Amino acid sequence: MTTRLLCRWARWFPRSPQTAIASARLQTSTVHHTEPLCLMTLSLIRPSVRHLCQGNELAKIEEATVPYERTKLIRLVEKASTPDEVLQLWDEHGGSGSEAARCLIQLNLRVVEKGGKEVLLDPRCKSMQDTLNTQLSTVWNGSLVGLLRTLTMLGLPADAPLLGAIQNEVLWRIRRLSYRHLSYLADWVAFQRRMGYENDVLTSTLLKQLELRWTELSDSRTITILMGRASLFTPSLIDKLEDKALELAESFSAEDMRRVALALAAQNRRAVPLLRALSYHLNQKPSFELKTPLLLDIAYVYGKLNFSQTQFLKRLASELLPRLSELSSSEVSRCAKSLALLKWLHLPLFEGFAQHYVSYSEKYSTLQMCNLLMAFAKLNFQLGKEQFYQKVHKALEDSFTGLEPFLKTDMVWSLCVLNQANSDYISSVTKPDFQKNLSAGGIEGRTENYRQKLLNICAYAQLEPLGLAVDASTVSLPDLQSKGESSSALQKTLHTALWSLANERKQALRTAVKTLYGWTIDGELVVDSENKPIDMENFKAPHLPEGGGADALPEGARRIAFVAWDFSSFCLKSKDLLGRFAMQKRHLQLAGFIVVEVPYFEFLELKSDWQKVAYLKDKLGKAVAEEMAK
Repeated sequence: MTTRLLCRWARWFPRSPQTAIASARLQTSTVHHTEPLCLMTLSLIRPSVRHLCQGNELAKIEEATVPYERTKLIRLVEKASTPDEVLQLWDEHGGSGSEAARCLIQLNLRVVEKGGKEVLLDPRCKSMQDTLNTQLSTVWNGSLVGLLRTLTMLGLPADAPLLGAIQNEVLWRIRRLSYRHLSYLADWVAFQRRMGYENDVLTSTLLKQLELRWTELSDSRTITILMGRASLFTPSLIDKLEDKALELAESFSAEDMRRVALALAAQNRRAVPLLRALSYHLNQKPSFELKTPLLLDIAYVYGKLNFSQTQFLKRLASELLPRLSELSSSEVSRCAKSLALLKWLHLPLFEGFAQHYVSYSEKYSTLQMCNLLMAFAKLNFQLGKEQFYQKVHKALEDSFTGLEPFLKTDMVWSLCVLNQANSDYISSVTKPDFQKNLSAGGIEGRTENYRQKLLNICAYAQLEPLGLAVDASTVSLPDLQSKGESSSALQKTLHTALWSLANERKQALRTAVKTLYGWTIDGELVVDSENKPIDMENFKAPHLPEGGGADALPEGARRIAFVAWDFSSFCLKSKDLLGRFAMQKRHLQLAGFIVVEVPYFEFLELKSDWQKVAYLKDKLGKAVAEEMAK
């Protein structure tokens, strides 16, 4: 207690390092009999004492003007190659508390490299801990923070007295720690929180210091550590970290960029300016060696955060194509899934993925094969290689029945998109018992989505020329008035234009039509031989749940389906439809509709209402002419 009180008085003494050292030498040479005074004077030159906080000055003085003294023991320990050598050197030489801390840190490094069991039970290790426990105030700040991680990795219990004493010492000095030391401390606190142990006082004080001193951030390593532990921080501090990362992005190494990107993905933060900066520097710097793990991690981040940068994706494809034979099955399926989430189809790369599966199919697990196939279906990648599908069907022979219900539904639906489903697959997911399992296994919104997929599967069985007899009535219909479903701007504009095209007659137009096939038609018309809309409320409508009226379509009349293709309906930077929408178009045509496609890049360019109506008339006329020409 006396020592702490005297250390607090140290603020009244000269603060210049040179003056402090001179004063300490003078007083230690003349006043040897007064122990408290000697401690006080030595506190001016030792970095471990607890001066009152003076901004950043003390931390800078400690690191810059008072270099760490590498003693003979420390030099020997750093050359040791095994944990036993470190323990033996300590046993032979002994040392101070600061040396004990450095030895423990080196011991942990050797244990990680070489392995070792029950090192903490060794009497020599216990001697280090005892020395450290009695001389904590002499340990340097960097070593003190490093000890928390070291002792935790060595297996010291979280409630051990030594660990508690170190935490108290860190808490006492926390305002004098450099910002990098604070980042290491945050890393350890986050680990302790995951393990269920947390020092609330230390955590709150640490977070306050990080918030107040964020302008001290100046190196990439500290930023990557802190961004990886963003779950601890307030939103304002996370925003500041992202700003600092954006400021220093040019100086990041490729590994730093990977860590920052993964940290953003882990927190599900779509920081577009930072992602753009990382993409730019990864793509533009020729000095960067883009290794395979880096490329796959960046693709994963882009897919999870729905961020696309076409130039980098092209470079990713060009880098991966020569290395396809070196990739493992997990890497191929992971990359394909990430690119599918981005809706980016690169034909040579995906052909390479398919060939990789053909060559190494025995190395693929069932889940990896499913991910690869679902990626192909999402992008409507229609592969012409029968050998690929033969291996897929062979792999599913033994594993299909054991798939989880949602995954099984996804697989059958994907096979329908790729025109590869057979009666065995379809019948397995249309049974009432399977539907009960599907309804009992998930959230309501997810269940409705999968019921719609089951309707698509039944439509495939009924409409595709396969001769499969599946009763769609066995599939319970999803909630047709689904909550939260709203029309897009393109759909709303299309409905307005169709209303004018139908001469504002309600009996001649249906909008947002929910069909028994699980597909939604944005606008439905029945036109006569002159392409003029006619009333259709009395005509049969087999695509509707209620079946429509009782009359058949008159001779020469045609049923028209207007379908709005939004931006999300296409592959990235392409006019090719995604698999879901390609199958929708195919099924509507097989159900007897003439499909009029209204893509966003054409329709939204029209300014006036009369231009939009004229556009729809022209598209309608061309679609009917093409149908008649078949």
